[in-house]
Amino acid sequence: MHPIALPFRSLAACQAVAVAFFLCIHRLDAQPARGAESGAWTTAQDHAQMLQQLGITKLRPGPSGRSDAPNAANYDPAKANPFPDLPELLVTKNGTRVSTPAQWWNLRRPEIVEDFEREVIGRVPRHTPKVTWEIARTVKTDVAGVPVVARQLIGHADNAAFPAITVDIRMALVIPANAKAPVPVLMMFGFGGLPGEQPPGRGGFGGKKSGDGAPPKAARAVSTYADPPSTEQLIAAGWGYASIVPASIQADNGAGLTQGIIGLVNRGQPRKPDDWGSLRAWAWGAARGLDYLETDPAVDAKRVGIEGVSRYGKAALVTMAFEPRFAIVLVGSSGEGGAKLHRRNFGEAVENLTGSGEYHWMAGNFLRYGAAESAFGSRNAGDLPVDAHELIALCAPRPTFISYGLPEKGDANWLDQPGSYMAAVAAGPAFRLLGARDLGVTEDYRTAQKPPVNHGILDGELAWRQHDGGHEDRSNMKYFIAWANRLLGHAPPAR
Repeated sequence: MHPIALPFRSLAACQAVAVAFFLCIHRLDAQPARGAESGAWTTAQDHAQMLQQLGITKLRPGPSGRSDAPNAANYDPAKANPFPDLPELLVTKNGTRVSTPAQWWNLRRPEIVEDFEREVIGRVPRHTPKVTWEIARTVKTDVAGVPVVARQLIGHADNAAFPAITVDIRMALVIPANAKAPVPVLMMFGFGGLPGEQPPGRGGFGGKKSGDGAPPKAARAVSTYADPPSTEQLIAAGWGYASIVPASIQADNGAGLTQGIIGLVNRGQPRKPDDWGSLRAWAWGAARGLDYLETDPAVDAKRVGIEGVSRYGKAALVTMAFEPRFAIVLVGSSGEGGAKLHRRNFGEAVENLTGSGEYHWMAGNFLRYGAAESAFGSRNAGDLPVDAHELIALCAPRPTFISYGLPEKGDANWLDQPGSYMAAVAAGPAFRLLGARDLGVTEDYRTAQKPPVNHGILDGELAWRQHDGGHEDRSNMKYFIAWANRLLGHAPPAR
């Protein structure tokens, strides 16, 4: 999981050396940051400086995906809930019970947003650069025999305040050519290519780079698909799709935090503890993509959805929670940091997200919940003021579809499908309060058992389905499209 191999026996030793190394050669108040200035700022240096800012001297190592490791991840349900009581969803911090939509919007929801921004995913700066969109090229082609118009788009972020960093957001938009009215569009975190172009090789599992944190190779098996690609399914149903490139917004590593949109706004300086991480940056980029879609007459801008799988499933959920213009979301195999409960001890854990391989997704303050030794003592997942059920609840009452696959097919137990189902059940009261339909589960979230594979709960605005494919959501796409068509009032074209 840690991208830099160090010849030490423990994570704590590695971190101690990294912190000492950083403090010897860097000053936090240097202008500009030396690593950013030279282009050699590393993940280890950035991780170490954040630990130093927070006063953390030792982190707990995250569990390993290797079953033979001394710190192997837990998969025993009896040991999975050390903190069984989640933060109250409909009770304010002063103890007021929330019983009306007005109380949710004016009192409780702002509290949850503040906790997530300060402690979990970070704050978007008050002043972010304007993005100007350019149509780089337009082609007429087809997707599975359906004529389409495809545009390659580039969103140029204004970097006049810091010309050393350039951010050009890449996105492709594909629309059925013969549509007689504006069409709904699903924006997908992806590779941004036009139809017929092949994506570059995609490594890793759920954002894991390498090392003990990643699931075993058997868990990363490639699925054999029974369904056409999601893009073909969408076009056949009369939808358009947009593919936006996360790496063109913000790099998927700690070394990139002094570059990309985060580095541009910070003028090449390291983050402060409550600054945004990559998940929030990707969500910001998706919102800028939506800005463009709102100007395209071929797009029904009131019916634009957001989708992602794995780390991009986390980003899709964050996007939906914090950008109210998105009408619908498909959250694919999101795991820890997404729909999985942080408080669950099953597969990946908070400590994996605070290690140097994944911390960049989160706010710096999130590292405090993996601290074993620090100026403020020790904290763990049970100390978090919020959890995943509240992130799902922030999407209410808009349609929210939580999707997973089968561990045997590559959607590893590491992702904690049962814990994500529990989170969806616990989010239900917010949907009901706002007049939407939840999963309809009367069982308490603490004991809720997820439905069998291929048994979807798709009657309401909050939906769940675990398909029998692997680490993907194309196996759920036809169910998502039918569900979305019904809720958004879209009639697919006659075949």
